[in-house]
Amino acid sequence: MRAPLFLLALAVAAPLTAQTALPPAPYANQQLADPVQERKAHELMLTIRCVTCQSQSIADSDASMAADLRSEIRARIAAGEEPEQIRAWLIERYGAWISYQPTADPITWPLWAAPIALLAGGGALVIGRIRRKRRNA
Repeated sequence: MRAPLFLLALAVAAPLTAQTALPPAPYANQQLADPVQERKAHELMLTIRCVTCQSQSIADSDASMAADLRSEIRARIAAGEEPEQIRAWLIERYGAWISYQPTADPITWPLWAAPIALLAGGGALVIGRIRRKRRNA
């Protein structure tokens, strides 16, 4: 009876001690020497969603994938790439959801137009009611 319980406890505890064997990315937690480049990189990192946790930007996340993306962004900024080129590369690689900045692609036009249409419809209803009350009064 003790052996199965011991094996079960070992199986449950094993993942808790697991660590990645990979070294951290070079620029994951190290800022660039040039403050202008670091500011560009940080501003971009604030607008990129963490692939692992998805509720944080990669600038705020402690996930290893976020660290890899921070390092990649800093390396590309240091190499002279512009933030929008890097954003385009990330969107191409991971999809549009990785960016917190919404796009205005034709597929999303109904999402952008819906609030305007709802406001216009609500305004038309209010004006119609006001006119009816004036006629009936």
